Amino acid sequence: MGCLDDKVALVTGAASGLGEATTQRFVDEGAVVIGVDLEEPSAWKGAGFHAFDVRDEPAVSAAVDAIVDEHGRLDAVVHCAGVAGGGPVHLLPLEEWERVIAVNLTGTFLVAKHALRPMVAQRSGSIVTIASIEGVQGTEGGSSYNASKGGVVLLTKNLAIDYARLGIRANCICPGFIDTPMSRAILDLPGMAQFKDRYVDEHKLGRFGRAEEIAAAALFLASEESSFVTRHALVVDGGFTGGTRAGLADALGLSFARASDL
Repeated sequence: MGCLDDKVALVTGAASGLGEATTQRFVDEGAVVIGVDLEEPSAWKGAGFHAFDVRDEPAVSAAVDAIVDEHGRLDAVVHCAGVAGGGPVHLLPLEEWERVIAVNLTGTFLVAKHALRPMVAQRSGSIVTIASIEGVQGTEGGSSYNASKGGVVLLTKNLAIDYARLGIRANCICPGFIDTPMSRAILDLPGMAQFKDRYVDEHKLGRFGRAEEIAAAALFLASEESSFVTRHALVVDGGFTGGTRAGLADALGLSFARASDL
């Protein structure tokens, strides 16, 4: 028996990273899963697939209709699709700002908008969005990315308020730095090594997270295990946002090796 037996779930951004891990975990837990991305992945097995851009409202609507036509319902959505971006505001081209906002925030709105149609009709459902710790606190150079993810947090909270009496829950996950192709593409750039080490150190557990750990959080929020949880921004960040570590523990004789060094 799985946590999601007989449930129908839609996972966006399913071809890699958080979406890939979530798709496979949901399949393993018994769900009928439909993955969404721009191109069909090859890494996971047992899920259906629709190819579309989350900025394309007619395509989003048609995919939801197809899922309901085939399976009769839609019980859970995990919206992982997103892009990186940012830079100092005075140097940021409008086109780059609009790209990040369109994918990360407008895409979240469109997926939620059309997923809500069957959920309202069946008076049940769980919507899980992926925000970021950069949506709850600022980071250097974050600009468009931080703004988009902050918008995801508040949009999700509003969904929870508006649809709770219809039996629909809405929560978001705010990951710390997770080892995914998207994060590696940024942190492995020339000159980023020193900053990567500092970001690792700011995670109090001494490492970046794994995609499977975010998938586990998504499973909890999508399943009946979280039946009394809604309007929550679940921070899964290895302690990154827990506070500043200035080295006082070392001076007090509490020095530890990094988890990655053990």
